[in-house]
Amino acid sequence: MSKLTPTLSAGLYLVSTPIGTASDITLRALDILENADILAAEDTRNTRKLMGIHGVKLNKRPMLPYHDHNGPAQRPRILAAIRDGKSVAYVSDAGTPLIADPGYRLATDAISEGLPVTSAPGASALLAALAVAGLPTDRFLFAGFPPVKSVAKAKFLAEFSAVPATLVFYESPRRLADCLTAMVAAFDGARRVAVCRELTKKFEEVRRGTLTDLAAKYSTEPAPKGEVVVVVGPPINEDASEQDIDIALLEALKTLSVKDAAKTVSDALDIPRKQLYARALELK
Repeated sequence: MSKLTPTLSAGLYLVSTPIGTASDITLRALDILENADILAAEDTRNTRKLMGIHGVKLNKRPMLPYHDHNGPAQRPRILAAIRDGKSVAYVSDAGTPLIADPGYRLATDAISEGLPVTSAPGASALLAALAVAGLPTDRFLFAGFPPVKSVAKAKFLAEFSAVPATLVFYESPRRLADCLTAMVAAFDGARRVAVCRELTKKFEEVRRGTLTDLAAKYSTEPAPKGEVVVVVGPPINEDASEQDIDIALLEALKTLSVKDAAKTVSDALDIPRKQLYARALELK
């Protein structure tokens, strides 16, 4: 193993871990896990397994469980260790710590005390989903998990209906169909959506279409398995229907490249170019 970080200064290190494929971990993350004085993990079993895969030995160092339920009790212990000159590596179950993760309070408390906080970036389901969704990424908003109860969910989604950006949600697979149906009611059913499941894993799947189409499909199928990220495209220009947009793009594609067709229709209909580019690729 390379020794990018042979010694670590005192502080909290937020270490990103793979969201599926174990080889997605970075060399820097492995070095921090190997050299930190103390390890803190959302699930110590998962972290031990990951370290075993990559040959990182614990060597009698303490590994503390840190999650939503024991956070208030563990934070003082972890912060005291940092004040005493120890380096602490915090690892969530998968992905980047603090993204829908219990590490948020740990980091903010460390920052409020003036203690060093360092990020070792890496895998993130949020960014992986944006990369493969085929929707505009120049402006996006991460909304986290929608509420479970229908009334609260409807109110929650309504807050984002007019946001001029791509929206990203995490959702439980067993609630996916209900969530998409609620999105049809809260948003325009013609808005583009990508349902990204099991990203970076063996059975990775990305379904793309309109909210209406995918809500109908998932409502008639058994609940999918695995982690789910729902990416919803920005609002469609109210002055142009989805049919109007498709007609304009198809006409432009007769003589222009996908890129130029998207630019031409964007200028004509005042719709974000990246949104049109994604649709033009589908039509092509």
